[in-house]
Amino acid sequence: MVPKSAQTPKTVTGLLEAAAAAAPETPALIYGDTSLSFASLSAQSRRAAGGLASLGIKPGDRVAFWLPNTPAYVTLYFACARLGAIAVAVNIRFRASEVGDIVGRSGAKVLVLWPDFRGIDFPGILADVDPDALKRVETVIVYSESDDVPAVSVLGARTVTWDRLARHARFDGDFSVPNGGCNIFTTSGTTKAPKFVLHGHTGITQHAIEVAYHCDLLKPDTVAYLGLPFCGVFGFCQALAALAAGKPTLLESAFDAETAVRLMEKHGVTYFNASDDMIDRMIAVKGDRKPFRKVESAGFANFNSELADIVERASEEGLKLTGLWGMSELQALVARRDPQDDVAARKVSGGKLISPNARVRVRDPGSGELLGIGEAGELEITGPSQMLEYYLNPEATEEAVTEDGFIRTGDLGMLEPDGRFEFLARMGDVLRLGGFLVAPAEIEAEVQSHQTVESVQVVGAGSAAGNKAVAFVIPAEGCTVDEVEIQGHCAQQLARFKVPVRIIPVDAFPVAESANGIKVQRGKLRNMAEEILRRPG
Repeated sequence: MVPKSAQTPKTVTGLLEAAAAAAPETPALIYGDTSLSFASLSAQSRRAAGGLASLGIKPGDRVAFWLPNTPAYVTLYFACARLGAIAVAVNIRFRASEVGDIVGRSGAKVLVLWPDFRGIDFPGILADVDPDALKRVETVIVYSESDDVPAVSVLGARTVTWDRLARHARFDGDFSVPNGGCNIFTTSGTTKAPKFVLHGHTGITQHAIEVAYHCDLLKPDTVAYLGLPFCGVFGFCQALAALAAGKPTLLESAFDAETAVRLMEKHGVTYFNASDDMIDRMIAVKGDRKPFRKVESAGFANFNSELADIVERASEEGLKLTGLWGMSELQALVARRDPQDDVAARKVSGGKLISPNARVRVRDPGSGELLGIGEAGELEITGPSQMLEYYLNPEATEEAVTEDGFIRTGDLGMLEPDGRFEFLARMGDVLRLGGFLVAPAEIEAEVQSHQTVESVQVVGAGSAAGNKAVAFVIPAEGCTVDEVEIQGHCAQQLARFKVPVRIIPVDAFPVAESANGIKVQRGKLRNMAEEILRRPG
């Protein structure tokens, strides 16, 4: 376990080396039938760093990870950290326009992908990316678990296999620096293009250590399960915390409820976090098995309004769920409810800040005055886990950070006694789909690019299958809206979870007069969408 003292590591590289020194033969990652010890992870990351260095990767360079959860992802991440490079997370559900935007704007020199993961045609998706977005990609690293690997080609870029990279001579230098950038996550707002959240070594490292202590991961029998993706802070922060604690993580390339239940029961998992949808699916398939028998508590994210009773149902299965709070700019697992609280308290998002050095306050968005306990306003939070900046976007950074260093979260919340807080709702209209925040404008732009659509409003609606996007459209003059055709149009450019499950033609959107002009009543549209999704058929 990493020491919590003056010798605490300040970089991601130091975090791994401290864990490897403390528990060299302990499994760090268990993936399928393979197990990788902390000592082996350290050694492999050094070889991968040597391979990346031979490809010309230097401090500050960006490496785009379009890759599911695998030991190779973790190994390459630590290799990038050692070289002072920045890992850019790309969701494997993203398609051509999204991948092109992130790879292009980040200026990534290397793109890592698994071209035949789950039968998805990643080379075909890549072929549809605007060539200008890939012009700075010099190398494509191909990972695969099959003998017949599809060909991957990017104009002007060389292709290197992961196996070749992993066999390279070790690089034992260390270019990581505490205040240097190491991670870029994407986040959504009110504009189409996502912002790039840049985190530094010290913030990532200190947060991992503090989560490990706060969540009692130091216990000898700790075994973590991770079905959340590395490409988001939720999965990433859990993975780093377990690594900081020197404890094993059971890794799934992508979540499957049946596999999760089987792994948890077989290995005696004691710690995991998940969305309410994931927990609901595990409960549905567990049968008489007892996968949660050793789990003292599990953090959950309340993404689906249709699963308001998930904490109660989990309790009936012997699983104690605790509400959480986090965001890309401050990382996940920033706050957590007390596992000893009753069900009513544990199901509320928010809680106590994990870091003793973090602070929270609430501000009236209208008057700008700070508010007291029980008064609702915008949450502002500062702490060791917060981002360095929005990468290449100083205007957005200035807008998001107060003069005294607090992050304006855009979340509505209120203070509770003893320094805790409650998250109430997003203040804006950002959608949460498939466990990710998505700007409505991004989906609206794709829907409206169809020739039969004059105008569109997209809302998120809770359903038995999770939160889904629903589009209300005003048809173009003389046109008839074809739902299936528009959905197919969107699917060519958007991840599947962003494609609206319903395209609903309307004559006009509900609106209301305000001091600032006429505004679309998105709440009414949301209610309409949920009513439509509840109808049979």
